[in-house]
Amino acid sequence: MLIIGGGIVGAAIARDAAMRGYRVALVEQGDFGAGTSSHSSRLAHGGLRYLEHGDIKLVFEALRERGILLRIAPHLVRPLPFIFPVHTGDRVGFWKLAAGMWLYDLLSLFRNVPRHRMLGKRKLLAAEPMLRERGLVGGARYFDAQLDDARLTVATVRSAERHGAMIASHVRVTGLEIAGGRVGGAYVTDGTATPELVRATIVVNATGPWCDRIRMMEDPAARPLLRLTKGCHAMVRRERIGHTAAITLTSAIDGRVMFVLPWGELSYIGTTDTDTDEPPESVRATPDDVRYLLRSANAMFPNAHLTPEDVIATWSGLRPLLADPGAQSTAAVSREHAIVRSAGGMLTIAGGKLTTHREMAAQLVDRIGHEFRVLEGRRRPPRAPTDREPLPGGESARLEPFRIEALELGLDAGSAAHLLQHYGSETPAVLNLIRGDRALGRRLVPEHPAIGATVIQAVRREYATTVEDVLVRRIHLYYETRDQGCGAAPVVAELMGRELGWDGGTVTGAAGDYVARVRSGGFSEE
Repeated sequence: MLIIGGGIVGAAIARDAAMRGYRVALVEQGDFGAGTSSHSSRLAHGGLRYLEHGDIKLVFEALRERGILLRIAPHLVRPLPFIFPVHTGDRVGFWKLAAGMWLYDLLSLFRNVPRHRMLGKRKLLAAEPMLRERGLVGGARYFDAQLDDARLTVATVRSAERHGAMIASHVRVTGLEIAGGRVGGAYVTDGTATPELVRATIVVNATGPWCDRIRMMEDPAARPLLRLTKGCHAMVRRERIGHTAAITLTSAIDGRVMFVLPWGELSYIGTTDTDTDEPPESVRATPDDVRYLLRSANAMFPNAHLTPEDVIATWSGLRPLLADPGAQSTAAVSREHAIVRSAGGMLTIAGGKLTTHREMAAQLVDRIGHEFRVLEGRRRPPRAPTDREPLPGGESARLEPFRIEALELGLDAGSAAHLLQHYGSETPAVLNLIRGDRALGRRLVPEHPAIGATVIQAVRREYATTVEDVLVRRIHLYYETRDQGCGAAPVVAELMGRELGWDGGTVTGAAGDYVARVRSGGFSEE
């Protein structure tokens, strides 16, 4: 089978199918996860607000998947405490929230994370003293999970390749092969040569917000499946807000449920949810989007006084939601997914949410098993143990020995913690690079904990081929430094050049291209 799209869903399909013994090829037009899968709210959660819309099945499924992700990727998916304050006049009142919290815990079967606690005003302010006190009634303390979306996608791709899938990034589909009315492959190119045909019995379209474009390669008159909405986030210094836990709030502007989430010494505010007809390649946070986010946060934290000058970085992604003519607002659009078979046999998976990607993939590969049985008379293999086999780096949650080892090699505490959070049980592989070249233990820039060895790891094991791949999606300096990683670009390009055989001009050009992209407005979905 040929899978088009290397986001989290395409990666999960490749992993599941390869584990079942299918011959799998996966192609991605940019870097793995460069689209919606690295522009999320970085949460594995049931979707507390979906209870308001009666999506009980979706919440139950998502909470089950949250538990699975915590188990198979403990270094990338971690429990996170949330505070949900309630003020007089809020759309979600105290007792409505309490009922929702009990249902949320019940749907998770009271496992995976600690249970909620309802708090009065005094205890809530003791936990989060910078919250707006005027009108505060009380609230809830509950748990969900936070994840590294970009690295989770790469880990899933790596697992797929370990099981035999053929993987290619920066390879674009230019057209579909259609013979006898059936889709039998796709023409692909890396941009340097004439497109070549990859033949496949089954072609899977898992391209997220691009899925209607791929469908129209088969049938230009195909009715669109998607309703695209834009979700924007803004990163600021955590000390500017002064919160400890993650904060769930209802925006004082429009009542939308949103978050203020901790990310180390930083915090990010999100998300917007607006209809858009912007192409994925150009979607970015506008000044109006940023103002909305900051005003919503300032209303909950009146001493923050956030302004656009406080914003370190922004990111925007397109949610590939299923079109629903009956949904009046974006919030009312279902986050369920659908699997659609075209007249030519191509399977498209659309909709869904990041948390449920593994189950979405399992359902699609079940469908593929049915297709192969019809086409070739094969028996359908049993489901793969994707819920039990750890992703790379998740083989063990006991990481303290690796931290001690990193400190003994001369790394500072911040860099040691950074390695554990990014590489988990694979941290020793990064430390071995430092043993071979102690210079790789130095920070790329003084203000960020990432070290030179992480660049080598990104190239050798994580498919990074550009400076953007490394700084935006592998080690996140783009989001976590005031200059969006521009200060690190020359040394990153130099280290990549050693691995990839670049000459001096190529190294200089790669760093310059990255800086130019940042200064021209940053990186949208690729």
